[in-house]
Amino acid sequence: MLAGRTIVLGVTGGIAAYKALEVCRRLVDAGAHVAPVLTEGATRFIGETSFSALASEPAQTSLWDERDPIPHTRLGQMADLVLVCPATARLIGAYAAGISDDLLTATLLATRAPVVVCPAMHTEMWEHAAVQHNLAVLAQRGVTIVPPGEGRLAGGDVGVGRLAEPEVIVDVVERVLAPKDMEGWRVLVTAGGTREAIDPVRVITNRSSGKQGHAIAAEAAARGAKVTLVTTTDRPAPPGAEVVRVSSAADMQAAVMPRAADQDVIVMAAAVADFRPAEIAPRKIKKGAEPPRIVLEPTHDFLVDLGQRKPEGQILVGFAAETDDVLANARNKLVRKGLDLIVANDVSAPGAGFEHDTNQVVILSAAGIEHDGALTDKRSVARAVLDAVVAARVARPPRPSESP
Repeated sequence: MLAGRTIVLGVTGGIAAYKALEVCRRLVDAGAHVAPVLTEGATRFIGETSFSALASEPAQTSLWDERDPIPHTRLGQMADLVLVCPATARLIGAYAAGISDDLLTATLLATRAPVVVCPAMHTEMWEHAAVQHNLAVLAQRGVTIVPPGEGRLAGGDVGVGRLAEPEVIVDVVERVLAPKDMEGWRVLVTAGGTREAIDPVRVITNRSSGKQGHAIAAEAAARGAKVTLVTTTDRPAPPGAEVVRVSSAADMQAAVMPRAADQDVIVMAAAVADFRPAEIAPRKIKKGAEPPRIVLEPTHDFLVDLGQRKPEGQILVGFAAETDDVLANARNKLVRKGLDLIVANDVSAPGAGFEHDTNQVVILSAAGIEHDGALTDKRSVARAVLDAVVAARVARPPRPSESP
């Protein structure tokens, strides 16, 4: 999503300026070209050398830099997005009033790119009527505002005004720049590994972390979808998503099946247990001379039900986490379960599969291989999965309830 994009990162004079370094690093790691612009106030909190070291080009601080006679025009025209992080009350007021008195405000007025503003200030300033009015003016003009959080502020105070966390800010940037090719679609994603109880203390589970499913949910939301995320983990969910927390395979089935018919896309990224204890001990099994024998029974494979009951036009995506004969096993599952697409990976390969931040997948359809990717981050894998979903659904006629 951010690879190859140019982002002008504006930093203003607040104590939260140090967090902008982490935002800068995350943007660069995601493949963006980051051009930092620091106000004079920002340099009182953090040095331009730090940003120059992390960003894609040296930080700039002045309209009168002899290296670039019109820096604000160059920055404004080259930007795919301008991000102000943190944004002080002064910057917000100047931008809303159209006042250009430094490089950052001049760049904001000289760009037609989308703008994201991340306010950070003391609670009293955040709640002031003038600040709220200026933010409302910017929002009406199409500026994306990332609301501050609540927590510890400068001077030991606690309240609203704390800069949003770096991962939240980068997620908003990705959402703004994402193609809106899933606008209005209803997408259900499952994530994580189910937990099947042995007794009130112990469970049978697997190594799925939920990272890939949550990445798919975030990507779908960024592309305009209305997302329902059924997950076994406490990982952050995309803003606006319906989140259903579950534990066992039966819990997941109970959450998914009633919602399934209303979805345009279902992505079953969760690692649902194939087996569970036939009996659950009502009390903790105590240590004894002989270890207890646990008899397993199969769980119900409700992915088969989804394939059999799939409404016309719905795209159903499964996952195949394999250690042997990856493609053969995936193709078999694709056909046997009535899937439109299946995402296959070798979880024994280095850096791929469970618990990693990276993954390497092959996406198959009935027509053959739709995507055969190299090892990459899980958000990029999510993008490839949803690219395949969009291509598959665009090739289908609309569902009866949809407009042509």
